[in-house]
Amino acid sequence: MQITVYGAGYLGTVVSACLADFGTPIVCCDADQEKVMTLAQGRIPFYEKNLDEIIRRNLRAGRLTYSTEIESQIARAQVIYLAQDEPSETEECALRIARSAQPKSILLICTPTPVGTASRVDARLKNLGYDLAVAAHPLTLTEGCALEDFNWPDRLIFGTEEPWIVSTMKVIYRSLVMRGIPVILTNRETAELVREAATAYIATKISFINEMAALCEQVNADALDLSMALGLDKRIAPRCLQPGVGLGGRFVESDLASLTSLAERSGVTMQMLEAARNVSRQYAERTVRKLTSVMPSLRDKRVGLLGLAVKPHTSSVVNSASMALARQLAGDGAEVHAYDPFAMSQAERELSKTISFCDSAYGAAEGVDALILATGWPEFRSLDFERMKHLLRRPLIIDTKNMLDPERLRLMGFEYLGTGRA
Repeated sequence: MQITVYGAGYLGTVVSACLADFGTPIVCCDADQEKVMTLAQGRIPFYEKNLDEIIRRNLRAGRLTYSTEIESQIARAQVIYLAQDEPSETEECALRIARSAQPKSILLICTPTPVGTASRVDARLKNLGYDLAVAAHPLTLTEGCALEDFNWPDRLIFGTEEPWIVSTMKVIYRSLVMRGIPVILTNRETAELVREAATAYIATKISFINEMAALCEQVNADALDLSMALGLDKRIAPRCLQPGVGLGGRFVESDLASLTSLAERSGVTMQMLEAARNVSRQYAERTVRKLTSVMPSLRDKRVGLLGLAVKPHTSSVVNSASMALARQLAGDGAEVHAYDPFAMSQAERELSKTISFCDSAYGAAEGVDALILATGWPEFRSLDFERMKHLLRRPLIIDTKNMLDPERLRLMGFEYLGTGRA
């Protein structure tokens, strides 16, 4: 079976690599020649944990190829994944695909599109006389663990009125189906809504535990113990029930905005969703308030920032709460010195004139009045804090991820402020 993935951005790169790792020959095509050439050489323009290894392995095996010859590759394919990062050109891309696709081929729309997009694409193609089976196939891939999400999904969702499409897809995803991963067949609108609703629910969970963390700080309670206890309640799943800087990610804001817009157009008020978005937006400001509670003014103060990526194991800074925090600190007059293991190049494109970038965590700590741990990279746990103490102008650490051992750091002479910790 010939499979083509249209799009060589973040989503298309991950999808094509993971499908090839199933043992299926995959062609990933895109009109951007430079992007395609870079990937064909095994170089990835962003960081995602273990992705470079999978791409190189499948390039060597000949299962994964990259091409700018979009029309010819689509003409050979029985299944086409439309996997661009941005939804703005989805309909035009689908039309371009339909012009070259063979009859009865399957078009899977994986691009995070608003509800109703797949049905609109299907109707447009049918009106133009194209015989292409269109299905919504939302993929829940989060930066930093995208490969795990693809290979161990909670479910496979197909929005289509054609059961034969699902039979074909079960062949492609045979290794997942044999593992017992549930397959959900529903209509296109429900499939598209699943992604946005899941994002909204996670936003609500994170915003709830962040508000509880703020309460913990006022009543001498511990947010980590609270999260553990709530997470062990069989009615509440523990993932995402951890306080932090706030909600972020490549598709999060667009999902929430799309769902909010859908509700408004439908005349439905979603107070919890809007509240969750508002709480999430407050956390850069709240972290700054925590800093100013022990340092009345940030004017002309130097602040070290560890982490700029949206989460660990990815280089993406799209909608990153850490980036928002960097902007907030700089806007309040602080001189920000930042370090991230993999997100520096992307962050520099957005903040090059706002903050200073360092080549190590120790460089970010040198001579600063406070050090903020903003992204939960595991390597930050194993830093030499004796060395850190001598580098810092003031041994003040704000740990937004509750990664570090507060008792140990306080015994070493640090001022330590966690999130929601007594």
